[in-house]
Amino acid sequence: MKYVKPLRLLGDALKTKVSVPGRFLGLDVGDKYVGLAVSDPSNMIASPLSVLLRKKTNIDLMATDFQNLVKSFSVSGLVVGYPFGKLNNVEDVVTVNLFIEELRKTEKLKDVKYTYWDERLSSKFKRRQCWTSLPL
Repeated sequence: MKYVKPLRLLGDALKTKVSVPGRFLGLDVGDKYVGLAVSDPSNMIASPLSVLLRKKTNIDLMATDFQNLVKSFSVSGLVVGYPFGKLNNVEDVVTVNLFIEELRKTEKLKDVKYTYWDERLSSKFKRRQCWTSLPL
């Protein structure tokens, strides 16, 4: 796996010489679970896909699952939610960093690019968006 900046990941996906650019696989890494979402073919909207149980003993199985998802959805990169900023818990940062490092060590995704996406305030934004979209 190779880290790239968010705009480069999108640019690389758009430069591919195929009729439809690759999709992105989103990862929401937690202590016990990893939430997965996949983008639509135009990379405008991500939809929930599944949730994987996270244990130290199953990182190899998870890497295999990611390999299969990369193939079946033509994934061009991973977008990993990252708790940037001082307001977030340091444990959350360590959790994400350790997971990505463990995933890299499996070497099953060595040709896959990934980037981090700032997930600060994403829950607040979702709640506000939900409330503002309700009819009065």
